[in-house]
Amino acid sequence: MVKILAIHGSPRRKGNTSMLLREAVRGARGEGADVEEVVLRDLKISPCLEIYGCRKAGRCAIQDDFQPLYDQLLACRGLMLASPIFFYSVSAHTKSMIDRCQSLWVKKYWIDESKMVLREPRRRGLFISVGATRGPRLFDGTLLTLRYFFDVLDMELWKSLLYRGLDFEGDILKHPEYLEEAVQAGRDLARAIRQSEQEAGTTQ
Repeated sequence: MVKILAIHGSPRRKGNTSMLLREAVRGARGEGADVEEVVLRDLKISPCLEIYGCRKAGRCAIQDDFQPLYDQLLACRGLMLASPIFFYSVSAHTKSMIDRCQSLWVKKYWIDESKMVLREPRRRGLFISVGATRGPRLFDGTLLTLRYFFDVLDMELWKSLLYRGLDFEGDILKHPEYLEEAVQAGRDLARAIRQSEQEAGTTQ
């Protein structure tokens, strides 16, 4: 069964990104995927303290709720991440999680690189975001951050759903077409992962 991790990065439980993510989850489950949801605001995750306790084994030394999330990030075949835009970047909850994945960067580029490990981004990620303004570069900085984040997970940033002009809770309900796009993206992600796993099985 396709295993997908869905991460809610909004500080609001019923915010626009959370509603979009739930629709994507519904679509993926409709395709038979096993989707586990995580709400970052419910977790206690410290920012990265840059103590490099991860240099030995590639695992963060800070003992908090990031530890089980680290395992979930490594175990999933697909990742759905949703966050609203704050100052042209992701939410503080989301950024703390991303920064703690510095341990995975150390693992991939310092520890495993020395062992000449060849990796291919067989896993896939979906990013969902909304912003209040309609600026043409609203998502530019965020997408650059997300590409590097998915890279340390050996994931392809497979698709992004980006919506402008949404601010207040419930604004997304004025755009049922966006919600349907999220459902379809969830379906397509599950199908793409399944196809990738089948192709990998035939080449082994």
